[in-house]
Parts: sequence; C-alpha cells; structure tokens
Amino acid sequence: MSLAKVGQPAPDFTMKSAKPGDTAKTVGSPVSLSDYSGKWLVLFFYPLDFTFVCPTEITALSDRFDEFAGIDAEVLGVSIDSQFSHLAWINTPREQHGLGTLNFPLASDLTKEVARAYGVLIEEAGIALRGLFIIDPNGLLQYAVVNSLNIGRSTDETLRVLQALQTGGLCPSDWKPGKPLLTV
Repeated sequence: MSLAKVGQPAPDFTMKSAKPGDTAKTVGSPVSLSDYSGKWLVLFFYPLDFTFVCPTEITALSDRFDEFAGIDAEVLGVSIDSQFSHLAWINTPREQHGLGTLNFPLASDLTKEVARAYGVLIEEAGIALRGLFIIDPNGLLQYAVVNSLNIGRSTDETLRVLQALQTGGLCPSDWKPGKPLLTV
C-alpha cells in the first residue's frame, strides 16, 4: 500500500463497515475506494468509537450529508474499531453519547493498514489521528489535513474546500462559493 500524497492516486482500501440500516446479521459488508469511483469522497479518520470529540464531528457531517450529496460527494468515516463496535455506537441514541442514525458508513480498519497508508496512525497508541482527505472522482488525493486528537474538524471548512476544489480554478484565501476566482 502506498503512502498518501496530495496530487497522487489515493491509497486503495477495502474494509468491513457498518452502514445505515445494518443489523447484527448484515453488518460487515465491504467498502472499497473503487465504490466511490466517479464521485468526490470525503474520507475521514477518527481515533475511537465511544469517545468525546469524535461524535461531535461524525454527527455534524451526517447532519449535513445532503449538502455533500448535493455537490456529488460521499462521506466515509474510519477508525480502528470493529464494524460491530461501529454498529453499537450507531444504535446508541445521541442523548446517550451515541451517534444515532447516520447517513454514511463507518469502516473498520482493524489491521491499521489504511490509517498507516494515509499517514495518520499513531503507532505506539494503535489509533488514528483526526485525518481528513478529499479524493476526486478519478481517485486522486486532492486535500489532506490532520488534527491532533483533542481538536475537532470543521464541517463548514470541509464543504468550502470541497467546493473550491470542484471549481478547478484558483481560489484566493477565504474563498467561498459565489466569490470570484483569481485570473492570471
């Protein structure tokens, strides 16, 4: 597996997942990078299920999933937990520190190979940093950002960067949809 590098093909992966609507009998269907061919993919890593900052990020992305879908983008979350742990967390109501219903799958990177390939694995702890990657419809990695464990990511910024990438143009600092692109 190659190491993730912006401007290069995204490292390939296949992982078991917990998807919306899964049950204990159906959980574990594989999810692969090729499943997202022809679409934009927001791939994000988080440290562990049933933690404190993680659900704020995951539910924020899920609550705004229609905005991602509206610009032809999919979302996939990944941690080193099993698909069964993911399912239990999804089946736990938000009021009880769970995720509740999600609009995208959570993938299981038990082997830690995918987190390692994307450069977010903390080897000595065996968990991933908060890495977020945007992969274009051709499978090229276009954006990468990594946060420390205690800082949540911004859904607004993720959407803004995705929309900027989709323009194909030169976007100045703090560019937002509807603002002019740079011309040279």
